Formats: sequence, structure tokens, C-alpha cells
Amino acid sequence: MQREAYFDNAKLVFIFLVVFGHLIQPLKQHIELVNVLYQWIYLFHMPVFILVSGFFAKGASDKGYLLKLAKRILIPYFLFQVFYSVYFLSIGKNSWDTTLYDPHWGLWFLLSLFSWHILLIGFKKLKPFYGISLAFVIGVLVGYLPFIGPSFSLSRTLVFFPFFLIGYWLSKDQIFKWQTVNKKAIAVGALIAVFIVSYVTPTIPSEWLFGSHSYQMLDAAANGGLIRALLYIVATIMVFSVLLLVPNKHYSFTTLGQNTMYVYLLHGVIIQYGRQAHLLAVDQNLDTLGLAVIAAAIVWFLASKWVVTFTQPIVEGRTDRIQQWWKERKNKRQSSDQVYQYQEKSS
Repeated sequence: MQREAYFDNAKLVFIFLVVFGHLIQPLKQHIELVNVLYQWIYLFHMPVFILVSGFFAKGASDKGYLLKLAKRILIPYFLFQVFYSVYFLSIGKNSWDTTLYDPHWGLWFLLSLFSWHILLIGFKKLKPFYGISLAFVIGVLVGYLPFIGPSFSLSRTLVFFPFFLIGYWLSKDQIFKWQTVNKKAIAVGALIAVFIVSYVTPTIPSEWLFGSHSYQMLDAAANGGLIRALLYIVATIMVFSVLLLVPNKHYSFTTLGQNTMYVYLLHGVIIQYGRQAHLLAVDQNLDTLGLAVIAAAIVWFLASKWVVTFTQPIVEGRTDRIQQWWKERKNKRQSSDQVYQYQEKSS
């Protein structure tokens, strides 16, 4: 599939929101603006990130696709699960374990991503309307099952699957067709309205936004389905509002959007160390801008060529970037030697 600047820009915006959300999470109780931003971001940032992942699952029916997917997703999951267990212990974090079924940090996304592709085998046989509707119904009903929770990322897989399925059926032509001035104005208004409502209404418990717990665990055994349905509606409105506002233009930083998986898997190393060492603090609303700059810097660094080149073996299970780097270095050294020898002969 030919790369579109739109989707690289989209992935870059969304991974920034993921990093920024994780950065401000432990600080949200100190400043009201940070708390509101956190809630606003978490209402839609994973749904829209998952939707874009679903868009790129168009080749899910190709021969051998699932085997390649298992190598590309499950192997990094196991490697990073062990790595984060050891790393958290080394920085003095107490809440750590080595169980493979309880994903560390954001590693739940890898387990869910693999599971979504499995679910897609059956759901793509249904017409989009029926399949997406069924996925939403399952996402609402699964909360009533107390034995389905964060283990194996099962709850999150079913709760967020509707957005993955929407992304699978969504075409770039549909998105570009919707990007009119009027619709963009409506999108801005919708995002602002949700922000204002988040500011003036009681805070939504963050566990509702994670999608990882049953309604019984959330103290809403009776009306939990209604609450999740309302959150689905808000999230869907925000997701499509953001999609309408992503620019379809190539910028100097657009190519960084190709490496968002590296950012997703590696940013926990930086942020968890910052949390454990108490390096971040907010005293006033303007400090939030500083945190945004830090989040952007983390994204830029982890998506950079050097980081991607030397971490590719554990993130993708491949070494072609390192081989290319070594080849270029070797050719450069040979060229330098040839120039030096020529100069020696000339003198």
C-alpha cells in the first residue's frame, strides 16, 4: 500500500497523545487543567489509534499473514514483557511481576492487536453495519462478565474491537471526502464541547476509560452497560472529529509517523524512570505546555533513525536496518581509504 502523508501524520498525532497522556497521568491530581486534559485525551486517544491500526489490516486475508503477524507481534510482546519486568525492578518500582498473561505498561496493545486480527477473520464476512453493530454490543455486554478483565488483555480486546473493525472498513477516499470546511468546523466544535463538559462535570473514573475491568469491579453492576454505551458515543464522535482535522500534507516530521510502534513500546522506559525518580512536577496550568514539549521530544527521539535502527531486532525481529547501516558505513570507510590512497600516490 502506497504511503499517504495523512496516515503518517495521523499516527504521529495519536502516538503523541498516548505519550502525553502517560506523561501527565501521575500529575493529574495536582492541576485541574491537567486532570481535564487527561480525561479528554483518554476518551478517544486509544480508540483512534486502534482505528488507524485497523485501517492497515487490509491484508489480513493474505496467505501466511497470521504467521507473519505472530512473529511481528507476539515475539516482541514476550521480549518486552520480560524486559519491563527486569527494568521496573532495577529502577525500584515495586508493582512488577513476570507473568506473561498480565501485560506490563502498554503491552496489552500487542496482545489485543493480534487478537483483533483473529477476530477479523470472522467479522469481515459480515456486512460492515452488522459486524460493527455486533462488535459494539459485545463490547457493552462483556462488562457484565466479572471473570473477564485485564488478564490476557481480554476485556480491552473486546471493548476496543469495534474501532479496529471500523478502521478496517474505512477507506481513505471516505475520510478525504469528509474533510470539508463545514465538517472541520463541526469537528472543532465537538472537541471543544467535550473539553468544556469534561471541565464542568465530575471527573470520570479513569478505569472506565481503560476498558479493562468488569462493571462489577467499577461499582456499576446494574447500569454499567449504559455508561459504556454513552462513552462509546462520545469516543466515536471525538475519533471522527480528530480524523477530519489531521492534515493531508507532507511535513519534515511526517516520516516519523512510520515508526510509532517503536515509540509505543519504548516510551515506558523514559516515562517510568521519570515517575520513579520524581523528575516531573506541575505547579500551574502553564506547566502543561512544558509537558507537551517533553512528550513531543520523546516521540521525536524514539521515532528517530538511530533509535529505530538499533532497536529493530527486538521491536520487529529484523536486522535489515542495522545491515544497511553497516553496509553504508563500510562503503563510506572504503571510499575514504581510496581517497587517502589516491592522495598518498599524488604526493
